[in-house]
Amino acid sequence: MSLAQRVASARATMGDVDALALSVGADLPYFTGYTAMHLERLTMLVLRRDGGATLVVPELEAPRVVPHPDVFTIRPWSETEDPVGIVAGLLAGTRRVAIGDQTWATFLLQLQERLPDTVFTLASEITAGLRMRKDADEVALLRAAGAAADRVAGMLTAERFSGRTERQISRLIADLLVAEGHDTADFAIVAAGPNGASPHHEPSDRVIETGDAVVCDFGGSYQGYHSDTTRMFVAGAPPEGFAEAFEVLRVAQDLAVAAVEPGVTAESVDRVARGVIADAGYGDYFIHRTGHGIGLDVHEHPYIVEGNPTILEPGMTFSIEPGIYLPGRFGMRIEDIVAVTDTGVERLNHSPRDLVVVG
Repeated sequence: MSLAQRVASARATMGDVDALALSVGADLPYFTGYTAMHLERLTMLVLRRDGGATLVVPELEAPRVVPHPDVFTIRPWSETEDPVGIVAGLLAGTRRVAIGDQTWATFLLQLQERLPDTVFTLASEITAGLRMRKDADEVALLRAAGAAADRVAGMLTAERFSGRTERQISRLIADLLVAEGHDTADFAIVAAGPNGASPHHEPSDRVIETGDAVVCDFGGSYQGYHSDTTRMFVAGAPPEGFAEAFEVLRVAQDLAVAAVEPGVTAESVDRVARGVIADAGYGDYFIHRTGHGIGLDVHEHPYIVEGNPTILEPGMTFSIEPGIYLPGRFGMRIEDIVAVTDTGVERLNHSPRDLVVVG
């Protein structure tokens, strides 16, 4: 889908919203192809329902914008100009504006002061519905990102973990992601032994020991779209009780993936994974949602969690990543990205999901 088609789709779904005002975050490149730096200088796309789209951008950043005159006009602002005033002028006469969810509070507060009769709502109420239905080109990029991450997972099976620190393995993974085609390595969680019970553990200087189970959760950006996968390794023989719990996790992940198809709800997929883990006695140790959408953001809609009645549709892409975390002992997670197809589901990760024994 072209940028012009995306803008047209947004206008068609804006309802009583007079304009979108999109600053930093993935909504901006979705409609413009331009990713703004997270600066104190305001960048904002003003997209009006009644026509006209203007990208207000700092003059020193304007050379980074690829022009799309059929989609939007570029309005650079100099250091002595008032960018909030420029945006307020573009929004003049609006009664309802949907503002980007990641917009800095200082800019929203200033806009509210200058446009006292305008009601501001969340842009995600419009943009999430558009972005979570990927077209074939977007799925292809996610597929390529997943394949690159799979190659990294395969390379890790030949590495020696024991005697090296979590931080060293994390650095290795990040370097491999870039070597395999990612533009950036965004994260590389390496959590060994008891640290594995913290799902978002920050890699430390802890030395991996024989008998440690190691969670490796990593991903990066590939042509703007993201990878995110988790594989499990153990240095030598697994700790007591690990193998039994891991088999429960493996079944839960497989059944949750198999449950994905058009017409089912996001929360129903979560229930499948959670039910398997709870029935085995580990329910209290599965402490996060089963998955999150992925695309231009690592985490985006739809979220695979109880309470989300979103009906899954072809083109939706998200993770399936149940986990079991036993404090003071170990943790485990298996994560794949999947895409909803016309008839079912496609895994976008294909590296082995078995427990890998490394040195």
